[in-house]
Amino acid sequence: MQKQVLIAGGGIGGLAAALGSARAGWEVRLFERARAFTEVGAGVQIGPNVVRRLQAWGLQRPLQAVASFPERLQVRCALGGAELGMLRLGATVIERYGAAYATIHRADLHAMLLDVARKSSLVHLNLEHRVERYVEQGDAVTVRLARGDGSTMEVEGDALIGADGLRSVMRAQLLGETPTRVSGHLAYRAALRQDVLPAALRSQQVTVWLGPRLHVVQYPLRRGELLNVVAIRHGQAPADLDSWDHGANAADLETALAHTCTPLQDLIRAVPQFGDGWRLWPLLDRPPVAGAHQMARGLVALLGDAAHPMRPYLAQGAGMAIEDAAELEKSLAMHDLDVSLCLRRYALNRWQRNARVQARSERNGRIFHASGPVRWGRDLAMRLGGERLLDQPWLYGG
Repeated sequence: MQKQVLIAGGGIGGLAAALGSARAGWEVRLFERARAFTEVGAGVQIGPNVVRRLQAWGLQRPLQAVASFPERLQVRCALGGAELGMLRLGATVIERYGAAYATIHRADLHAMLLDVARKSSLVHLNLEHRVERYVEQGDAVTVRLARGDGSTMEVEGDALIGADGLRSVMRAQLLGETPTRVSGHLAYRAALRQDVLPAALRSQQVTVWLGPRLHVVQYPLRRGELLNVVAIRHGQAPADLDSWDHGANAADLETALAHTCTPLQDLIRAVPQFGDGWRLWPLLDRPPVAGAHQMARGLVALLGDAAHPMRPYLAQGAGMAIEDAAELEKSLAMHDLDVSLCLRRYALNRWQRNARVQARSERNGRIFHASGPVRWGRDLAMRLGGERLLDQPWLYGG
């Protein structure tokens, strides 16, 4: 008999898990608490390690239709504007790692996965269904769902995947309620139309500006039509983001970057003029995964931010969720194994890589935001060995 997997969460991780599970021959019932499938935020970078997974799922053409493929990654000093280092992307990365380096709007990546899920006869998508808790009995797991009309229902499956994000209800029940870590970093995100930007601000490459206690990243989206800008600085998050005045965010950010070079300040000031303004996120995470037991127990497994939320300093948050889903596909395809062993295999094959990416992301944040002698040493090292330091063979080839 065909086995059935239940998935909590319809974001990028949840949809990727649905595709991987269906490809392994499982029937999928996915539950999303929202009224519609949407994805907030702006752009994400996806390295060749992730693009290879999307290609394996037959998504090369849809990816080419909506993504950008920068030819170059440049690192510049936020204070003086000088180039510190450069990494060739484009054909160089394809030759080296077998796939391109892409930049894509989160909404476009989400829509691409959603389109494939909707076309699969094995995937059943359910909106306004919030997974409240689960009970594991014998060879089955039962979830209790709160529906949008106020009613509740129970659904039974052979496995449960928690892909319900940073504040995962599934994680809290599986591992116990533990608070997320507050990083002390604030991320300001915006997307600008390139056709109306001054020529000097337009760009088709990835540029990273490094400064004391801050950095800014910019790169193209939607085949170059948009310019994604992410500015991250140290600071105290507002108590209530829902009522936060995002117009004031621009002034706060401009004040924080007042000592940076003119080209960077021009870019920051362009956001209210040529985009929809800044959106503010305080960056939260958890300590690196400590073992396979933190990603799967019994008939329940965690995936993406529910398992390993990370800081964005390796640009791998969405990528690790997609890699998780690819590994889940391999494990669920082992139909001769008990389901609990399949999920344990999934966790054993994923936890160390996820933990390494989490730890390196946190370390990169300290390097990006360094000041004083550490910053001088970083800049000198990057000038001497930029491409060697910026390339990540362990990550992109893994």
